[in-house]
Amino acid sequence: MGCAARLALSRERIVAFRRGVNALDRRLPWGAESLRAAAWAGLQDSSPRAALLSLHARVEGVRADSWEHPSLVQLWGPRFSDYVIAAEDHAVFSLGRLPEAARGRLRALDTARRLREFLGGRRMPFGEAGRGMGVVPNSLRYAAPAGTVLLRWDGARQPVIWTVEAPAADPRASRLELARRYLHVFGPATAAGFARWAGIGAAEARGAFAGLAGSLTPVGEGWILSADEDGFRAPAGPAAPARLLPAGDAFYLLWGADREALVADAGRRAGLWTSRVWPGALLVNGEVAGTWRRAGGDVTIAAWRRLSAGEREAVEREALALPLGLAGPVALRWE
Repeated sequence: MGCAARLALSRERIVAFRRGVNALDRRLPWGAESLRAAAWAGLQDSSPRAALLSLHARVEGVRADSWEHPSLVQLWGPRFSDYVIAAEDHAVFSLGRLPEAARGRLRALDTARRLREFLGGRRMPFGEAGRGMGVVPNSLRYAAPAGTVLLRWDGARQPVIWTVEAPAADPRASRLELARRYLHVFGPATAAGFARWAGIGAAEARGAFAGLAGSLTPVGEGWILSADEDGFRAPAGPAAPARLLPAGDAFYLLWGADREALVADAGRRAGLWTSRVWPGALLVNGEVAGTWRRAGGDVTIAAWRRLSAGEREAVEREALALPLGLAGPVALRWE
């Protein structure tokens, strides 16, 4: 993709830029525009109400029901995981992942067609729909890139699914936009990283990066959007005192060298990116400083270093403000 001189960016610049585009230094004002900005790379919701807590970390005034705001929808998005996205970005997160290879595209479109015919306008738990169609329920996820399947998962029962009209958008243009979103939020990034994050083929990811070649700047082994270069070079503003990010949050939805850049200590990395369900990430003054978990209203925080009194107070304020919709206050425990 050309031979432009590679831009040198420090680890601190990269992390600060990613915090900024994730709105983790300062919350956005409440409203549909801010909700869309917070969900620019989608809000993974595979753990109960993770998307809600990701919104809370980025937007003022988030309540327990904000994940159901009319400007938002749920679908099986990147890697066929449950995602909350802006409704107007439906094409980006569905058609943007539609396979180009004939076999994969046929599977997506045929599954979507059969699901539409079976449901006939009904809404149904996806397990019931799969059994009624005589297929493994999880195979219905293959219909998601066709752009005709939406869902609602409240974290307690099976997702309820239904079908809609496919967005009137070109799949290739949608994939290019999905790649732009990925580069903006996760850059510097590679085509291989995009393929893994989006759950698409390597050839499709390389094609998307090639399609953006004129708007990319090389950084190390990866690329950033050229439009973001000034943002990477700009001095970082003050970081928020504390944020509690849920499992799968876009700020640390990383693999390989990107994990090493965010968390230098290999032992700490193993505790954050576990082989099973990830804990949440504790941010203190802009750096990952520990992990946290919750069970209902019980929140347990494990800091990786000794926090000052002010830092502990900031973390506790964040924990007590989590919009969990509880009858009583959050019960906080430090490990």
